[in-house]
Amino acid sequence: MIVQKVAIMTFGDPREHEWKSFISKYAIPRHKQAIDFFKKKSLEVIHLETLPRSNAEIDEQVDYFKSKGAEVFIAHTSTWSWPSMVVRAVQRMGLPTILLGNDHPGTASTVGLLGGGGALSQVGYPHIRVLSEFDDSEDSVFEKKVLPYIRAASAAIKLKGKVMGFYGGRSLGIDTGSNDPMQWKRQFGVDTDHVDQLEIIRLSELIDDDRVEKMEKWLTGKVKEVKYDEKLTVDKLKFQIRCYLATKDIIKEKGHHFVAIKCMPDLSNHYVPQCLSAAFLPSPFDADGPKEPTSMACEADADGALTMEILKLVTGGTPPMFGDASNIDPKNSLMYIPNCGAISAWYATRKNDADENLSNIDLRAANRPAGGAIPFMKVAAGDITLARLYRKSGKYYMAIIPGEVITPEHELYENYKRSRGEHQLPTAFVKADIDFDKFIEEFGSNHISAVAGNCTKELQYICEMLEVEPVLM
Repeated sequence: MIVQKVAIMTFGDPREHEWKSFISKYAIPRHKQAIDFFKKKSLEVIHLETLPRSNAEIDEQVDYFKSKGAEVFIAHTSTWSWPSMVVRAVQRMGLPTILLGNDHPGTASTVGLLGGGGALSQVGYPHIRVLSEFDDSEDSVFEKKVLPYIRAASAAIKLKGKVMGFYGGRSLGIDTGSNDPMQWKRQFGVDTDHVDQLEIIRLSELIDDDRVEKMEKWLTGKVKEVKYDEKLTVDKLKFQIRCYLATKDIIKEKGHHFVAIKCMPDLSNHYVPQCLSAAFLPSPFDADGPKEPTSMACEADADGALTMEILKLVTGGTPPMFGDASNIDPKNSLMYIPNCGAISAWYATRKNDADENLSNIDLRAANRPAGGAIPFMKVAAGDITLARLYRKSGKYYMAIIPGEVITPEHELYENYKRSRGEHQLPTAFVKADIDFDKFIEEFGSNHISAVAGNCTKELQYICEMLEVEPVLM
């Protein structure tokens, strides 16, 4: 689980008389109330007990918050607050900012919030404003506005300094999978580290046999069935396991945070497809036990991998998935999203329990010249957010599509199987209330990324922070 770090500063007042006679009576208890409220939201709340009443005290507290790694700043105007003090604190913090007040008629918080907010707008500092009593209900402004903003802001901060491992090069002529490494550095703070994908093959030969045997026993003992044939042999499966373990080792050695792997056609034609990596890198488990998901996009899709990493971060670590925008069915409001060989194994049940997920997965022969296995499954039903970074004339956009994965009716699924022929792939059947004509005209890739749950608001916020234009389909 990825934890967001929030710093809260509740402003005092320099005037001794006003502080003692009025402001402290409201500000001190509401400071404690704010801290307790946000702690209940599974946030790491960075705070000090005292309320700053001078510029020097503001500077001291800000420096403390920064030393603790704060990612989001909550400027709490619980009563009247001097706008100049608010601006000083916000500018010195230099973080995504929430200006928080309350609507109690006796606190004078509204005038403090509007004064501080107006001053921040004058100096051009982006922020959001919230004027509300603390409320735990699902429909509260905190659930709908504040917490999505915190998750997005934390993700934008965490994204800076990430390194994508780019294994291979452009796959199958897919231009939309390429990226401009210097644009990424400027716009997202993300570096691109190129690795020849033959490093996976070279290092696979050096993997200790005990590690291979351990994962083979774990995998074949837990999946529903292994359908061995002339293309899916024990040796081919072990080769894929070696490739997965080699990729894990490269990621650890080089400090990669997420990856895009070419695979096709070189590895899928002449060695083995990298489907086990696509299934288990972005899952929270493998033969070694629980682990953090590592976003991985197939066919060297850099923008797809970056989209996955953003989805993982804004949801606090939920495993992301990747697939083809393969077919749309406007009549049934459905999108069919398979992948060329694997989808994160977590999506077999959406549970962190490896046994439950793998018991819903078959290993089937890959329909590629080199053979090997594909982990076949239907993506489990539930809410999902589809998203995709794409570019038009160098400018980034993000398509955002909230939807629901459904279990298709028998006839619908049989028709889909017949249309695909023998080459059956793991697939998400997504019910989406969208303008399909707009989707076809606008969508900028053949690939699409996704994550469980609805994080539409978080994605809108992070787009604003990253200079990306959100496109709600």
